[in-house]
Amino acid sequence: MATKSEEKPLNNSTLATAPAKDVKRQGSIQVVIFALGEEQFAIDLFDVKEVVEYTTITKLPNVPAYIRGIIDLRGEITTIVDLKHRLNIITGNAVTMETSRIIVLDDKITRSKIGILVDDVTSVSTFEEGLVDYTSASVSKEDTAIIGIIKKKVKVKDKEANELIIWIDVRKLLNDIDTAL
Repeated sequence: MATKSEEKPLNNSTLATAPAKDVKRQGSIQVVIFALGEEQFAIDLFDVKEVVEYTTITKLPNVPAYIRGIIDLRGEITTIVDLKHRLNIITGNAVTMETSRIIVLDDKITRSKIGILVDDVTSVSTFEEGLVDYTSASVSKEDTAIIGIIKKKVKVKDKEANELIIWIDVRKLLNDIDTAL
């Protein structure tokens, strides 16, 4: 079993051409890795339609606090969810909107057009199933959206170390969001 991860530079054409259906994972997983505060998170590549740069968000009245508002994305109204707020991630560092990205989710997993606001999107990567720890994924009943912890091998000062990436199930996170809209 390979212990290396294959990492590809992120470009929008890679994401836009991804098939939008569930695929049997035959020993590997493909994810989009992004930052929320100091931590790295991942969602399934096949749940993503595209990644776009931050644009002005129009606020909506009387919606849950984690719904930032809406944007006009090429003529289609898209609801923007602040994933940091939704997951109760508190950071001391202010992130500039210039580095923020919106991950637009595939229409087949949501009832309406939804994008998630993240601090930065870093890569599209493929990992072997053996690098995912499913047992330590959920430490409480509220963390049911966590699928597992991906152990990414990185070199730090000529030593190999594991960088931990929290793999979340965006579909479970969206279940209550879709009913709130």
